[in-house]
Amino acid sequence: MDFVMSGLAACGACLFTNPLEVVKTRMQLQGELRAPGSYKRHYRNVFHAFITIGKVDGLAALQKGLAPALLYQFLMNGIRLGTYGLAEAGGYLHTAEGTLSPVRSAAAGAMAGAMGAYLGSPIYMVKTHLQAQAASEIAVGHQYKHQIFPPQSWKVALAAAMVSGIAVVLAMTPFDVASTRLYNQPTDSQGKGLKYRGILDALLQTARTEGIFGMYKGIGASYFRLGPHTILSLFFWDQLRILYYTYTK
Repeated sequence: MDFVMSGLAACGACLFTNPLEVVKTRMQLQGELRAPGSYKRHYRNVFHAFITIGKVDGLAALQKGLAPALLYQFLMNGIRLGTYGLAEAGGYLHTAEGTLSPVRSAAAGAMAGAMGAYLGSPIYMVKTHLQAQAASEIAVGHQYKHQIFPPQSWKVALAAAMVSGIAVVLAMTPFDVASTRLYNQPTDSQGKGLKYRGILDALLQTARTEGIFGMYKGIGASYFRLGPHTILSLFFWDQLRILYYTYTK
């Protein structure tokens, strides 16, 4: 759960910070190994870079590399925070007397960070290549011509569904948990629920007793179900319509 929650939290933040990553990448590649004043500065500062990229490459370019960025954040932060959480839960950060050990905490943090960085490094490279891609008049650094998915590929729709799924599961999981418990609660002889009076009561009782994380139980399964389920539903719907119109004409 630590792995999933920390990974999803980082992905949610990435949706808002990825444009800054695009700007950072391009400004860092600008003038690579060239003396100051010997090259044209396409990006004078952060704000100018935002305007220039949006004007020349389009506003969508500010989210370039979003798919690998989300995967990188989920993997790196999931491993980093999840591993540290496991070490903390296992009692490895405390001495025999029960006090928190700064040395053990630092060692566990370093190990977790190294694992996350090592496993996430290949994805970060792909992210950097995609974020550096630009129109020729504002291009900086080497221009790799990667393309994650072919045009009109079902993979594009799947990736879009998985990205949008972050916001959906964060908003809907508490209500999903409440509805599951309402359906599953025991009832009296008149069919009245014995635990919850309604959805608001279920939400309040869960939050008071189990805390905020109790309202997000099963969020990992919900997230990984949402994207494929959406795509498969639309795919089967489209194929059934084709069959229907083919044989009814």
